[in-house]
Amino acid sequence: MGGILYNSSELPTFTLTGLPELENSQHWVFLLFGTLYIVSIVGNGLILFIVKEEQSLHQPMYYFLSLLSVNDLGVSFSTLPTVLTIFCFQLRTISFGSCMAQMFFIHFFTVMESGVLLVMSFDRYVAICNPLYYTTMLTDSRVIRMGLWAIIRSFCLIFPLPFLLKRLPFCKVNVLSHAYCLHSDLIHLPCGDITINNIFGLIIVMFTFGLDSALILFSYVLILRSVLAIASREERLKTLNTCVSHLCAVLIFYVPKIGVSMTARYGRQVPRLVYTVMSLIFLFVPPMLNPVIYSIKTKQIRWRLGRMLLGKKF
Repeated sequence: MGGILYNSSELPTFTLTGLPELENSQHWVFLLFGTLYIVSIVGNGLILFIVKEEQSLHQPMYYFLSLLSVNDLGVSFSTLPTVLTIFCFQLRTISFGSCMAQMFFIHFFTVMESGVLLVMSFDRYVAICNPLYYTTMLTDSRVIRMGLWAIIRSFCLIFPLPFLLKRLPFCKVNVLSHAYCLHSDLIHLPCGDITINNIFGLIIVMFTFGLDSALILFSYVLILRSVLAIASREERLKTLNTCVSHLCAVLIFYVPKIGVSMTARYGRQVPRLVYTVMSLIFLFVPPMLNPVIYSIKTKQIRWRLGRMLLGKKF
C-alpha cells in the first residue's frame, strides 16, 4: 500500500545492490571483479585470435569453441556497465529501459551458451562414435547452421521477456538483489498477475537448460559406451581425454546454474549473501575458466600462447 504505482506511461527505475554485508569493502570487491573481467576478456580474445591464426584449429570443434568465446565475451560485457558503476562510482540507479536491455542480453547469452555446449557435445559424439563420418557430417555449412540455431533459439525465447514485464504495474520499492538485472529478480517486483511470466519462464528453462542438459548427458552415455568397447586401456584414456575440456565447461556452467535455481526456489532461509555470491559465480566463473581450460588442454593453443609469451612471431 505504501509503494508507488507506476502506469505504462511512467516506467519505474530500479535500485541495484552490490554484495550485502560487504559495503565497507567495495574497492576490494571491485578489484576482484576487475581481475575476473580482465582474465575473461583477454582469455577469450586470445582464444578467438589463436583459432583464427592457427590453420590446424580450423575444425568444427574449434569453430564451436570460438562461438563459446564470443558468447562468454557477451556475458562479460553484459554485466560490466552496472558492476563498474556500482563498485567504482557508487551509482546504483538504473532506468527501466536499460535494465530490460541488460536483462535481455544476460539471458540471451546464458541460453545461447547452453545451446553451444549442446552442439559441442554432438561434435564430440560424432568424433568418437562415428569418426569415419566426421568430416561429411560436420561440414562448414552444417557447423554454421548449428551455430545459427543456438543464436536464433536464444533470441526467440528471450525476446518476449522485456515486453511481458513492461505490461505489468510496479507498486513496490524496486530494489534488486544483484548488481545487474535478472528476470528471476525482476519478476518479484510487479504487483500485477505474473502467471504468464512464470509459465513462460518455466517453458524457457525446460526447453533450454532442461532439454540441453538431458541431451548432453545422453550423448556422453553413448560416448562412454563407445569408449568402453575399445580394447586398449591407453586408447580409451586418450579418447576420453578429448572430452575433458568440454566436460569441464559443462560442469562449471550447469552446476552453478542448478545451485542458483535451487536456492532461489527452496532456499528461503539461506542468507542473501549466499544467493548473491552463487549468482556471481554462475555469471563470472564460466567466462573466466573456459579459455583457461581450453588453453591448458589444447596443445596448439598452448604452443601459440607460449610463442606469444616469448615474443616470437607467428
